[in-house]
Amino acid sequence: MDIQDQLKKLFPDHSFEEKKPEKKPDIWLQKEPIICKYEKRKGKPITIIEGYNGADEDFKKLAKEIKTTLSVGGSFKDEKIIIQGDYRNKIMQLLKDKGFNVKRVGG
Repeated sequence: MDIQDQLKKLFPDHSFEEKKPEKKPDIWLQKEPIICKYEKRKGKPITIIEGYNGADEDFKKLAKEIKTTLSVGGSFKDEKIIIQGDYRNKIMQLLKDKGFNVKRVGG
């Protein structure tokens, strides 16, 4: 007897649903690649993500998700996401997992 059977005996009126709702992507995916490049400004490394054709709000959500996932600082300016540090590999993997096509530029 597993836990589901025990719960059904304890709560016969309650219906247990095992189905999870399908999750739709919350940001628009584009066919053109997003460019992920590396630069140094004032001697410090930064990663720049640009080339997104969707709404600015979606790109801001993506910027926030990248910053919280990697626990780094950054900003969204002039339709570019600027992340402090060289995180190209991790950012590219994160974007690929979301379904984006990513192109690496610079090094």
